Amino acid sequence: MTTHIALYRKYRPRTFAEVRGQQPIVQALEGAVAAGRVPHAFLFAGPRGTGKTSMARILAAAIGAQPVDMYEIDAASNRRIDDVRELREAVHTLPYESSRKVYIIDEVHMLTPEAFSALLKTLEEPPPHVVFILATTEPEKLPETVLSRCQIFQFKTPSRALLCETLADVAAREGFALPEHAADLIALAAEGSFRDALGVLEKVMMASKDKEADSDEIAAIIGAPRSALVREIVVALHEKDAPRSLASLARATEENTDMKLFARLLLERVRAVLLARHGGDAGAALAHIPEEDRPEALAYAKDARSPLNAALLSRLLLAAEQTGQSYLPHLPLELAIIELAGDAGAAAETQEHTLPFSSNTAA
Repeated sequence: MTTHIALYRKYRPRTFAEVRGQQPIVQALEGAVAAGRVPHAFLFAGPRGTGKTSMARILAAAIGAQPVDMYEIDAASNRRIDDVRELREAVHTLPYESSRKVYIIDEVHMLTPEAFSALLKTLEEPPPHVVFILATTEPEKLPETVLSRCQIFQFKTPSRALLCETLADVAAREGFALPEHAADLIALAAEGSFRDALGVLEKVMMASKDKEADSDEIAAIIGAPRSALVREIVVALHEKDAPRSLASLARATEENTDMKLFARLLLERVRAVLLARHGGDAGAALAHIPEEDRPEALAYAKDARSPLNAALLSRLLLAAEQTGQSYLPHLPLELAIIELAGDAGAAAETQEHTLPFSSNTAA
């Protein structure tokens, strides 16, 4: 029986050369290792899924720590003062097979205040054979006394283009056909995380009936809206047609669409129109829109009277921020649509109810 390995583990970088998107950090760490000037304590800070733990393992191997002398500690489940006291005693033991022992403490911000206090002295003056690598997504929660004892490296969120490149590379290695726009949709859903992007790709590959997937298939798998629904709402907003826009949103709700992702795609589509209207490079502005929808978006961009303007985008942005807070996730978008396109919709509704009455009166 073949053991399945998750994609994010299978394609985790194992050398500095394989790290993507963190070149300044790689350069600094390689330089320190080459010069033999490795600090006794590092802090890797940055958003989730940006490669902090992978970089810690690579650095540990680069300074000569064998797996038996590399210790990974999850501070979320080993956060008490007693856990840190055990660590303080263990650091004095010499390495088994290496010149150094490396302690990687993940999610270090989860330690209790008492545990931090217990760690300080060891962090400041560890035995010469020990290197600490702390990792956190929330460096602001760390005491200043801890920060001051570490060399701090801030990891950047990978660009969407880099996530797309990574997805395309992994999909090709797995023999899976991933269209460019489909990769872009996964990259958007991953919100800047390599790990999440590969997790979504794996879900898509598992659910796909063959070795390829189009954008709508991926949308259904990850809860993203079909591209046609996003386009319909943009068209309806341009035409100030609230009923049509609300009907499209209702269909998205019936299809169990992730409303936060829906709102982001809608924002992106309207933003692209504005950038094409006011920026210098319309092609670049519309690059993330499906190719078949670009001529229509460009026409809206050239229409100075279009309701697709900065005020509309600002109102949609507010709705997007409220989407995750509402007990009905689609409600903020519904309210925004009614406000933005309600004039025409109200007029249509009034006409629908008054014409029959007028006709009867005339009779």
